[in-house]
Amino acid sequence: MTGKNRVEAKKLDTLEERLGYRFQDRALLVEALTHASFATHQKQSNDAPDYERLEFLGDRVLGLVVADVLVRRFPKEKEGGLAPRLNALVRKEALARVAREIELEGFLRVGQGEHKLVNDRSRKAIIADACEAVIGALFLDGGLEPARAFVMRYWNDRVSSLDEVPRDAKTTLQEWAQARGLAPPVYELVERSGPDHAPTFVMKAVLSGVPEAKAKGASKRSAEQAAAEMMLRQAGIWQDDADDGEGKPS
Repeated sequence: MTGKNRVEAKKLDTLEERLGYRFQDRALLVEALTHASFATHQKQSNDAPDYERLEFLGDRVLGLVVADVLVRRFPKEKEGGLAPRLNALVRKEALARVAREIELEGFLRVGQGEHKLVNDRSRKAIIADACEAVIGALFLDGGLEPARAFVMRYWNDRVSSLDEVPRDAKTTLQEWAQARGLAPPVYELVERSGPDHAPTFVMKAVLSGVPEAKAKGASKRSAEQAAAEMMLRQAGIWQDDADDGEGKPS
């Protein structure tokens, strides 16, 4: 093993300790840490793996685990009270905070151009996506239990803090529009992709006088929520807290 490989192996050892899991196939973990720009920078084949496939899987695994936890924790709560909690727990800001806790950014393989990210929002999106990819890698390597253990380790306190239903992005946006005499926001389907059993939807939020916002989700409802949240942030109606990434009304 070369000196460079030893350093890389040691870094993966450190990350596995933070994940609480030892990979049988470390190639999965490396894939989860590889941004699409890395292959381009290294002049590798366009078929070189990056984290997008694992991110797709990790998004579903995270949603399943968190939904299961919420249903058990709030046995009398109806879907209308569970859905906003789920959205709050699986959104990009929550993933980015967990990524920061395990210092995931220091392990990412990113192309030279992407390394000099122009703003914190872009950096947050990348580390959030990579965090989802790591969850997907845990699931593929060891099944649901190691993925569940990681989620419970870093999301348990967050679940415990949601005894009250959090603010819903679509409701907030609609109330904001109504208070200003505007027509309610409209949500339009932009794209549907993926197999029938695991589709991905891209929805667009449209509101007079505000730049439109697009976002994706595993369902139309989750994509609409994500688009509404993106519009709230882009318009400065919700703001990111610099310390923890929580969205707060401006």
